[in-house]
Amino acid sequence: MSLNIVLVEPEIPFNTGAIARSCGLTHSTLHLVKPLGFSVEEKAVKRAGLDYWDLVDIKFYENIDELLEHLRDKRFFLATTKCKNKYSDVEYNDGDYILFGKETKGLPKELLEENPDNCIRIPMLKDFGRSLNLSNACNIIMFEALRQLDFIDLE
Repeated sequence: MSLNIVLVEPEIPFNTGAIARSCGLTHSTLHLVKPLGFSVEEKAVKRAGLDYWDLVDIKFYENIDELLEHLRDKRFFLATTKCKNKYSDVEYNDGDYILFGKETKGLPKELLEENPDNCIRIPMLKDFGRSLNLSNACNIIMFEALRQLDFIDLE
């Protein structure tokens, strides 16, 4: 087992491709919640140069409700800029799920409000007008969790 990275309604194919590559290289499972802002049909994936796509363990969900049903008895964290808890203060477990929202809006406000103790953030300047790119943010949190787990089965 390892980590579970969840992208809720990702919009930018290059971000998802980069995250998929990181998941493949770390034996983490990538969970994609529709609607997606791009096609993942074989032809589109090949055209995008994602020759590793079939090497990644990817699970699809039709919508966030289906994902939440799947997460009912699982431990998860919500990456957001709208909380106090730092990602580095969490003690991650093998099998944890880390959720990231779409690039333009983040995770649904209701989900964050219903799970305030599960929300985590990456410290950054507030007045910059932007936050980190989704694939960068995902890698920062994923590799902190993997570090804590002593890089399970990784060389």
